[in-house]
Amino acid sequence: MASLTDLQDPYERIYLVCEQVPAGQVATYGDIATIVGGACDARTVGHAMAALGSRAATVPWQRIINRTGGISTSGYRQRELLEAEGVTFDDKGHARMDQHHWKGPSETWARAHGFHVLPPRDAPAAAPDAQLKLF
Repeated sequence: MASLTDLQDPYERIYLVCEQVPAGQVATYGDIATIVGGACDARTVGHAMAALGSRAATVPWQRIINRTGGISTSGYRQRELLEAEGVTFDDKGHARMDQHHWKGPSETWARAHGFHVLPPRDAPAAAPDAQLKLF
């Protein structure tokens, strides 16, 4: 379990969220950034994944992929690990997001750890600003 000091480290916050992605599911760099919030963006998550070092033994890095379901690492190791967990891929080599895309942490877990939940994927787009309707 991460200590309070660890959770002040932005990368440790990213790693804690990544540890919540269950086997057989994937999350995007953007999903992780949204959950972490603040100044975290997808690029920061990518940098954190590249800096894992010995933490790669406990953080399921293979479950973090790009927004189209593509694998961003070189070689076949990430895909092999995902396939071993039951993740399936389409003919273009992308994870089948409709089947394996993680919905994010529960609201209870997110609040308890100072994170955000992911918005529902089937939510309608936000209505335009009321003022724009005047024109």
